[in-house]
Amino acid sequence: MNDPGVDGALHEAADDIERDPHEAEEKEEEEEEEDFLDPTRWWFASTACPLIAGTFGPMANAFSICALVQNWRVYIPPGVDEAHGKDIKDPQWLIAINSVSLVFALVANMALLLNMARRLSFAIAQSITIVGWFISSILLIALVCVASSSLFRNQPAESHALSQAFYYAIIAAALYCVVSSLMVVTVYGAYRNHYPKEFQLTSSQRTLMLQTISFMVYLLLGALVYTKIEGWEFLDAVYWANFTLLTIGIGGEYVPATHLGRSLLFPYAIGGILTVGLVIGSIRSLALERGKHKMSARFMEKKRQRVLASVDPDERTIKIGPFKKIKFSQKGLSELQRREQEFNIMRHVQKSAEKRRRWTSLAMSTIAALLLWFLGALVFTYSEKPQGWSYFVSLYFAYTSLLTIGYGDYTLSSNASKPFFVFWTMLAVPTLTILISNMGDTIIKAFSDFTLWIGSLTVLPGENSTMANLKSAAKKLQDGRFRNQRVKFEKPPGLEITGDDSKDNKLSDKGLDRLAQHIEGDELEEAEQAEKEGNTLERDIHFYHFILAKELQQVMKDVDASPPRQYSYQEWAYYLRLLGQDETDASRHRKAPVKEDKSRRNGIGNGNDESGERVAWSWLGTRSPLMGNKSEAQWLLEKLLGTLEREMRKMRRSSSQDHMEPPPLSMAELRKKPPGPGSEKNQES
Repeated sequence: MNDPGVDGALHEAADDIERDPHEAEEKEEEEEEEDFLDPTRWWFASTACPLIAGTFGPMANAFSICALVQNWRVYIPPGVDEAHGKDIKDPQWLIAINSVSLVFALVANMALLLNMARRLSFAIAQSITIVGWFISSILLIALVCVASSSLFRNQPAESHALSQAFYYAIIAAALYCVVSSLMVVTVYGAYRNHYPKEFQLTSSQRTLMLQTISFMVYLLLGALVYTKIEGWEFLDAVYWANFTLLTIGIGGEYVPATHLGRSLLFPYAIGGILTVGLVIGSIRSLALERGKHKMSARFMEKKRQRVLASVDPDERTIKIGPFKKIKFSQKGLSELQRREQEFNIMRHVQKSAEKRRRWTSLAMSTIAALLLWFLGALVFTYSEKPQGWSYFVSLYFAYTSLLTIGYGDYTLSSNASKPFFVFWTMLAVPTLTILISNMGDTIIKAFSDFTLWIGSLTVLPGENSTMANLKSAAKKLQDGRFRNQRVKFEKPPGLEITGDDSKDNKLSDKGLDRLAQHIEGDELEEAEQAEKEGNTLERDIHFYHFILAKELQQVMKDVDASPPRQYSYQEWAYYLRLLGQDETDASRHRKAPVKEDKSRRNGIGNGNDESGERVAWSWLGTRSPLMGNKSEAQWLLEKLLGTLEREMRKMRRSSSQDHMEPPPLSMAELRKKPPGPGSEKNQES
């Protein structure tokens, strides 16, 4: 009789032993590929929407607080502007509804954060978040509509105005409506099974939300302290804290006048600037982390499809650019030459897609910055009519504010412009950060390269002579113009095993490097011992393990290379041989279709079809190592680690069964040169 408490556990343990240890790895690869090829709109729904909501939700809460702590109406005595009017007490019903709106918003924001921290289920949290923010938005919109009517304001209208709190309520209502709508999009995509019902946010994305919350709390607390010290109104202190922490420095009448206020400015400003710097760093890393990869993926896939669709069998050409064609004919080529031709075309696709991604990103961020500038200036023109600002003056003020120049010759005075300025400058932080980051990848990089080239010709000559630099530049210019390009086949380098390990390169994982060194030394000793005993099979196995560990160390040094390391075709042919993929074996290869069949998206690496056989793949297909979110070094590192792990498992099984399985490559094959065209005549691709 079986013990019911143990029987289930025994069956689970047996299933774990029989389960393929690489099944999870294969599933992860398929999910990563689906993520790579997934339309950008669903990435926006799954990642960008909750990230925007988690970032702007706390900002809306802060603006709701600003709308609650001050009365919505002011009385303007004769000879005084609205910024210095006297408060008129709000009715109790307005304060009550405003408070209820803030409570709903805080609960909604807390539910979203708990869901992102996986403390609350997706269905419950999103219901609370969406409903809470929508209720907050509706309540504030209703209050704003009532406050805008003549019933709320006393007569005559010229002696009364709406305060900054009223305009903060408008901004908060708009933000609540936007972020709740974004979360509806996220929930819709999740329940349509486009992505899991959970947030797949990285640590940097969560950090950005926490930093935004910290900045808003820091700004409001600082404003509260300076309200007491300097005797300002709280919302005026918020305006001062904003242009101080963002280093705009408009000045005007809002500057610390007391000794205590000036003394506290030293730590307060430094802390705020550090917080803003952290936010900017997080935004920049996110723009480079996810946005860059997603745009690159989509551009590369579209470019790949266009290139494959442009093959002209009559002229034997393939179009890789608007004005660029190269000869493309596989007639008379060996399998290795055909594969190298595909590889070189894929390199062209990579470069073209990356170039387009950079300039498209720059164009989009430039348009966003220009809209922020022009539309912001338009709002300032209308809000500062009492001061007689023209649109040009508003453009000038907006420009000096965006670039944090802050001359202070023009300052805001209306109750409408100050809340908008606070919100507008906070929008400027991510907008300009992304713009500068994109400029660094394009214009600034081009200017830097041009400066270095000019220096190499004049005052700072490099290793090459001036004439050599000029010839090199002329050749690059000529090759980039309207001409067919030639691709030469180079003789692959031989395999040389040496004991020289460079210590200068930074290793991505010190522990992994030590493990590889340990395996390398042990396997080489055991290979030598097997050689002495005459056991050639065991010698080949241990030597193969030695080679894998040796190459694993080298690839680890390339993982952190900047820019990312790109391997030549000869290097790829060698590494694929180590992974059991022979580039001369036509049975493992196929021509790439324009649009990949989803049912055949598993080939290279560990992917198998239903019969267990590896599916043929192409360098121009979606399962090419040159496609995907990983760098080439990362891809090779994972494959080499997986191959070494499988070989070790095979070794243990073989030892226990007294039957040793031969390695994919013998010692003689490992020592000889990788297969290549060798002495074959170079041909045009």
